[in-house]
Amino acid sequence: MKEKIIREVSKFNNELKLQGFKAFQIEDDGSETRTYSRKEFYKICLTTGKSKIHYSDKTYEQEGTILFFGNPHIPYSWETISTTYIGYTILFSEEFFKNSERSESLQQSSFFKIGGTPVLKITEEQRGFLNTIFHKMIAEQESDYVFKDELIRNYISLIIHESLKMEPSQNFEQNKNASSRLASVFLELLERQFPIETTSNPLQLRTAQHYAKHLNVHVNYLNRAVKEVTGKSTTNHITERIITEAKALLQHTDWSVSEIGYALGFDYPTYFNNFFKKNTGTNPSSFRLAEV
Repeated sequence: MKEKIIREVSKFNNELKLQGFKAFQIEDDGSETRTYSRKEFYKICLTTGKSKIHYSDKTYEQEGTILFFGNPHIPYSWETISTTYIGYTILFSEEFFKNSERSESLQQSSFFKIGGTPVLKITEEQRGFLNTIFHKMIAEQESDYVFKDELIRNYISLIIHESLKMEPSQNFEQNKNASSRLASVFLELLERQFPIETTSNPLQLRTAQHYAKHLNVHVNYLNRAVKEVTGKSTTNHITERIITEAKALLQHTDWSVSEIGYALGFDYPTYFNNFFKKNTGTNPSSFRLAEV
């Protein structure tokens, strides 16, 4: 039975990577929603039930019907609390959606952006409309229609635009000054460095100076802007994000501690061990063993 599940999951992931898109009902997905790679695919879920969603540094407790937008560059996890949980899920790659001229809607939508709103509460009327769209995508992916990819992209765009109409107007507040714009760009650039895909392509931007140079501003100006807007220093943001990624790599890969340290930009294992222990109170090896 276990081998069968592994084969099904492998087939699912291979198909998703090949086509760049997959839609399915949550009741029928088995373990699929828990095994797809967060490193590659955007996710939109229409679900009914009770759940707790941990997204970046926030937690959303939801009951009823919600629409969830998952960004592969932002770590998140999903706890299902209710015994029954129904709905639909679509997974798609950035490359799949970029074939559409509407790709900017995806990149600029506040649902997928850092600090945006990834969860929307859905009424029964809205649920009925969205159910139809998801059902159409599931049916369309199995069809022989020559232009089905473009049609599916149109359905994704329709969901995003319908969601934008539902979103409270205050969530569209624009950055009003240079500090908030710079802080926003820094946070997005920081997230773009992750997740780490391979040990052969280590993290390039590791310090406030690196980010300032990349953004073509003085490091003091960047530090003041980030501190003013977020209440935390540039270095704190970078450190917290590296620690988050280090924990994920220790938990979900079989890379050695030395390989993880190198992938995160540390020249020597000792530097990584000291950094990790200073910020977590334990060393990487002990953390990995505790999470097994």
